[in-house]
Amino acid sequence: MKIKSILISQPQPADIAKTPYAEMMKKYGVSFKFEKFIKLEDVTASELRQQHVKLTEATGVILTSRNSIDHFFRVAKEMRYAVPETLKYFCINESTALYLQRYVQYRKRKIFFGNQSLNDLIDIMKKHKDEKYLYCCSDISSDSTFDMLTAAKLNFTKAVMFRTVPADLKETVKIEDYNMLVFFSPMGIQSLKVNFPDFEQGEVAIGGFGEATCQAILDAGFELNVKAPTATAQSMTMAIEEFLAAEAKKNKKR
Repeated sequence: MKIKSILISQPQPADIAKTPYAEMMKKYGVSFKFEKFIKLEDVTASELRQQHVKLTEATGVILTSRNSIDHFFRVAKEMRYAVPETLKYFCINESTALYLQRYVQYRKRKIFFGNQSLNDLIDIMKKHKDEKYLYCCSDISSDSTFDMLTAAKLNFTKAVMFRTVPADLKETVKIEDYNMLVFFSPMGIQSLKVNFPDFEQGEVAIGGFGEATCQAILDAGFELNVKAPTATAQSMTMAIEEFLAAEAKKNKKR
């Protein structure tokens, strides 16, 4: 298997020269193309009302991504809801929490954040058991998240504020040009099948980040060649590096 052209189903980094991708291009002579396989659609205020979601009842909001922050404040504006200064924000990590600065005066708000994992965040939320939480999410949020919040006996309401759908790639991507595809969500696999229904893996390597993504690759009938995170590769770039190194070693022996 010779890897020369790799398609990453994410937006291109702002400065690719400062990323591991640049090093791999020099070291292995590969090229990387970045293309978003999914897009987000707004859930309207009217649709949110149909979910029986009342923003005014929430005393705390659970925010697991920058997208959830953007859509919470978008919906609040559409519903003419004046977000009170007393509202508490519970974010998945510090970088997500800092993103709130786009919408609120950070130091004047009650903002809490975990260390990347939902378990960390739930431990913090347990110390605020009297809050009425609003979980801002997409339509494809994992059921395990709801199970964990329920198991923690937290008072929360699920609020689907945006939808994740396949992007239209038919005019922008020639899938046959790539001999490695890398995915970061199950929806990315769905997008591949929607946009390229005749795609056959053949000698194309496929990589996935996260258990749900890797399982979606297998469920779609594809072979999973690169997986992350693992004990030796916590990031997708580390996993790709390992794979390219192994392939280079094999090709050298031939």
